[in-house]
Order: sequence, then structure tokens, then C-alpha cells
Amino acid sequence: MKEYLQEWPEKIIPWLMTHGTKMLAIALVAFVLNIILSRIIRRAVMIAVVPDRNLSPEAEIKRENTLIRIFNGTLAVVITIMAALMILKEAGLDIAPILAGAGIVGLAVGFGGQYLIRDIITGLFIILENQYRIGDVIDIDGIGGSVEDISLRKTTLRNLDGTVHHIPHGEITKVSNLSKNFARVNLNIGVSYSANLEHVIEVINKTGIELANDSYYKSLIISAPAFLRVDDFADSSVVVKILGDTQPLKQWEVTGELRKRLKIAFDREGIEIPFPQRVIHQVKE
Repeated sequence: MKEYLQEWPEKIIPWLMTHGTKMLAIALVAFVLNIILSRIIRRAVMIAVVPDRNLSPEAEIKRENTLIRIFNGTLAVVITIMAALMILKEAGLDIAPILAGAGIVGLAVGFGGQYLIRDIITGLFIILENQYRIGDVIDIDGIGGSVEDISLRKTTLRNLDGTVHHIPHGEITKVSNLSKNFARVNLNIGVSYSANLEHVIEVINKTGIELANDSYYKSLIISAPAFLRVDDFADSSVVVKILGDTQPLKQWEVTGELRKRLKIAFDREGIEIPFPQRVIHQVKE
């Protein structure tokens, strides 16, 4: 045992000076190469992506960041696998069985990999066509949420409850983007049949203009919310539609503030917002 302990440093130190140094060099080169290529990819994407005049600067940044994140993630995986194989080979392990095993596994996966290929091809079209980006709020076949991540295979959404949804691209048939270019206030509100409709329109338009001129909300509103039409004659109310354009993702905040201001304005002007009523006739015997 004593002789073994004396021989161990004599064997390990030369190994560290040769193979160990090479393994460390491989790891460092892989790390530096990943950083350099990531910067090249970032610059290349920023040059290659043609600006869309219909998109805001913020939307363009989202689009570029999505592409950069996907390409950098793929690059990191490739470099890590290559570096790991080189380190294993330098450590004295025979990587030929590993490569052969990977080939067999790849062949086996290939028989059932049509779904994976479909996911990747669909993901490429989603990214190239700029259908949505990280940070957008979208609805995929009835599942809505904020886009937290996009890879070549899947999209990750988080809804308002905090639930995370992982959706393979091959399963996507319909996407609704709620935050591309601009958003819209689309509000229906009911008023009493006895209300003066011209007065109602005047109050709605005045409230919308005041909101659009507010020091905070004017940067969020593109066009002031205004009366559009009488949308319906309901059982207990005349339903009017209000429309206005906002910056992407700001429609909910603006709509909530508009509801509050309309309620205050209607109360002040004596405009009733009715609730469903039922008239009961009692038969006299």
C-alpha cells in the first residue's frame, strides 16, 4: 500500500501534464469558441434580418432575440457534444462504441422520428415567417399565454394562472397573435333604452379622448377609444361597441382604465348601465 501511494503521484502527475492539459485545453477552446460564435451569430442575425416597417423597434428586437436564442442554443449543444467526445477520447476511453451505439439509437429513433421532423420543419417556418416571438401573447388552438421560449421543436407558453404549456410545433394548426404590430380596445357596453343615445355617444367619445390625452396612457394609445356603432338590442339594454388602437400588449390595461372612467362618467351624467330584469305578472283569481 505504501509503495502504491508513492508510485501514484509519479504516474498521475505526468498524465495530468499531458492528457489532463489537453483535456483542459479542449474545454477552454470549446468555451471560448462558443462565446465567439455566439457573438458572430448575434451580429449576423442583426444584419440578415430585414426590418419590417410595420413592426415597432421593440417588436424587431423580440424577433432578433428569438432567432439568436435558437441558433445559440443549437450551437451550444453541438460544441458541447464534440468537446465531450474529444475529452473522453483523450481520457483513454474508446469512443467508437459510443458512436456506434448513437448510430443504432438514431436508426431506431428514425423509424418513429417523423413527428420530430415535422415539429422541426414547422418550427423553422414559424421562426422564418415571424409568426410570433418570445414575449408575445398568443393563442394556440385555444391555449393562450405569453411566449416564454421557442425552440425548433416546441413553444412554451405561460398563462395568467402561471401554468406552463409545452406545445410541439407539429401539433399547431392555428395561431392567434394578440400582440403583433398593434392591439385594439374592443369593448361592448350596455345602456338603458331610456338613455339619450346622442348623449351616450358624446360621453363615450369625450371619455376616450381624455384617456388618450392622459400623461401616462397617451404613450400606450395609438387612437383614442370611440363609439363605433350600436351593436345589439339586448333584452335589457342597448349595446354599443367602442374601438380604439393601443400599443401591443397594452389593450387590457387601457380597456380596464376605460371601463373605470366610463362608469364614473355614466354615473355623473345619469346614464344607466342596466342589469337583466324580469317582469312577473301575477294572475288575479
